[in-house]
Amino acid sequence: MKKICFLVGSMDISGGTYVIVQHASYLKEQGYDIVMAVQSPFNEDTLKWHDKASLLNCLAFDEAKSLEFDLVVATWWKTAIHLHEFTAQHYGYFVQSIESKFYSKGQDLLVNYVDSTYKLPVNMVTEASWIKQHLEQKFGQHAALVKNGIRKDIYHASNEDDRTGFRVLVEGHFGVPFKNTALAVKLAKEANVEDIWVLTGSPIKWLPGVSKVYSQIPMSETAEIYRKCDVILKLSTVEGMFGPPLEMFHCGGTAIVFDVSGHDEYIVDDYNACVVKNKSIDDVRRLILELKANPDKLNRLKQGALTTASNWPDWDIASQHFTNWVERVLEQPVNNSVQSDIKSLNERHDKDFRNSDGQSFKSPSLVLFVKRVLHHMPRPIKSAFKYIEAILEVLSKKRVVR
Repeated sequence: MKKICFLVGSMDISGGTYVIVQHASYLKEQGYDIVMAVQSPFNEDTLKWHDKASLLNCLAFDEAKSLEFDLVVATWWKTAIHLHEFTAQHYGYFVQSIESKFYSKGQDLLVNYVDSTYKLPVNMVTEASWIKQHLEQKFGQHAALVKNGIRKDIYHASNEDDRTGFRVLVEGHFGVPFKNTALAVKLAKEANVEDIWVLTGSPIKWLPGVSKVYSQIPMSETAEIYRKCDVILKLSTVEGMFGPPLEMFHCGGTAIVFDVSGHDEYIVDDYNACVVKNKSIDDVRRLILELKANPDKLNRLKQGALTTASNWPDWDIASQHFTNWVERVLEQPVNNSVQSDIKSLNERHDKDFRNSDGQSFKSPSLVLFVKRVLHHMPRPIKSAFKYIEAILEVLSKKRVVR
């Protein structure tokens, strides 16, 4: 039995972790011995949001380092810089986004450090065409492409609908600048949407001007929320291949999104959704008003969304493609020097980063500094801070796309 380890930053609810759990669970069902090496603390409650997460063998990072594997797969940059600390016959990198884009212009050293992980001599796989192209064009890396699937057993439309008004669903974490979740709430309010719902992984219970807040909801319950809304408003500016609009399509709704990287994997403007170019806040507001006032257009987009959904593969198909990639990697000759090569590159880039103006992991933002301090605080304190932060973001008069 081949033993595979996924290096995971956190088992908390997030789109990236959701994808990893789907692939890892499928591999386990195919007979592979799967270990999830997790950087952040976790417990039984942490795993409850996904129906298959608790079935996986989740270990703390340091505990997993004592084991030997046939394949170790990094899943984001902060795990890739520790890849050489794990013993394996083969190494891989599941690139779910170009994560250097998560950081601001004032963090050039950090951006370069993140980008250095895309130069590692490992097998790469990604979920979006644009990431595959970026890795090849900028870093000369050939990555396999495995697009995400969807849980069609959970996400599907229903004929039962007692809704009488227009309802907008805003989805996303608060406190993450490029998600623009609070901005989406504010724009829906500006468009005089009377019924705004929020679905978020942030620990909040109430927001001003919002009818209902669904916080850290188990995956199995999210479909019912989608089905009760007309439009998902998701204004993130950095994505790999985001899932919520596709989930909404399967549940009978449509979407308003920016022309963010990866949207064109399944979103077609004026066919199944509305795509806003140039991050235009005014256009977002205009489109909300238009869909609210024009039920014919709203229904036409919903129908296009359902057609798109009907042609999209489920997770079994997607994860079989991922399994094919795993098997191709395992069939390769063992390179006995690859671990030391990865170590050499990682240590060199880490040293360069830490010696550059003494910046280490310092941030030019006081807010981000506070967040790093909170990261080491007990979960209740972190949750309370995030709750207050979300309310302040929604109350703020700023209308800036991040």
